[in-house]
Amino acid sequence: MGVVLNIEGKREPASIKDLIDLTAADMGRVNELILSKAGSDVEMIPEIANHLISSGGKRLRPMLTLAAAQMFGYAGEGHVKLATAVEFMHTATLLHDDVVDESALRRGKKTARMIWGNQASVLVGDFLLGQAFRMMVEVGSLEALDILSSAASIIAEGEVMQLAAAKNLETTEDEHFAVIKAKTAALFSAAAEVGPVIAQASRTDRTALRSYGMNLGLAFQLIDDALDYGGSSQDLGKNVGDDFREGKVTLPVILAYRRGTKAERSFWNRAIEDNVTDDAGLEKAIGLMTRHGAIADTIGRARHFGEIARDALAPLEATPQKSALIDVIDFCISRVN
Repeated sequence: MGVVLNIEGKREPASIKDLIDLTAADMGRVNELILSKAGSDVEMIPEIANHLISSGGKRLRPMLTLAAAQMFGYAGEGHVKLATAVEFMHTATLLHDDVVDESALRRGKKTARMIWGNQASVLVGDFLLGQAFRMMVEVGSLEALDILSSAASIIAEGEVMQLAAAKNLETTEDEHFAVIKAKTAALFSAAAEVGPVIAQASRTDRTALRSYGMNLGLAFQLIDDALDYGGSSQDLGKNVGDDFREGKVTLPVILAYRRGTKAERSFWNRAIEDNVTDDAGLEKAIGLMTRHGAIADTIGRARHFGEIARDALAPLEATPQKSALIDVIDFCISRVN
């Protein structure tokens, strides 16, 4: 279902190979720590945690933490624990999100809630958050703890903001940006910032990585918004059209609704507010988005935030890690090509 997006014709796909290579040794230690810290005498906890942890995600956020620490010459052990904490925070939010969104599929597999139920998914998410905070404390950096704990609070606020705005077609673009800044970009930002923090880099360097992560996260989420109406399940990690079926008001919907005729807005009201979201409705939604340039403009805004992320790193000294972090921007946006 959907249309394949190709905005600029054929080109070599962007890659995060350099990032993977640079962080491979540390990610091996992160993966060991993940398995260790996801363990519990309560049998259901490792079952649910490992179901999601082993489901094929790229672990981009912890790699950002590792690369950002390396970039400033960090030689200790704390970056591994912080990277693991970041991944646990991300995993916990996925478990919680799937319950809130009533999602059935995550990265091509049944969601934990579909196998073990909503209550177990929420509680195991809470367990992972607790383990994340224990690792942050073990690192002993109050500033890193402050950054990541603040991010956890902001993410929860973003979830509540999204819930409050659910199915509201009067949501503005600014309001949507506020939601995705909290829900998605805050963790990218924190993941990137704690690296230079524990490396005791300058305030300017920390600010640069924080800005990079925030704008990368915004670009990443906007591309996800676009892919829901024109990607593949493999690219997206869930069913194409899930946002539409769940009545989510994402940027392509906001733009198509505001630019549409009165009759078209009536269609959106029926689809989103009244939950009339069959396959024919999805095809019509994609057609209206295409007619009004909503998907292309969503990608354009993602590119804009990607350029801000690139500019945030521009003044920093050239290193292999800086180059790899820039590649991440291109990779995130190239998912639509």
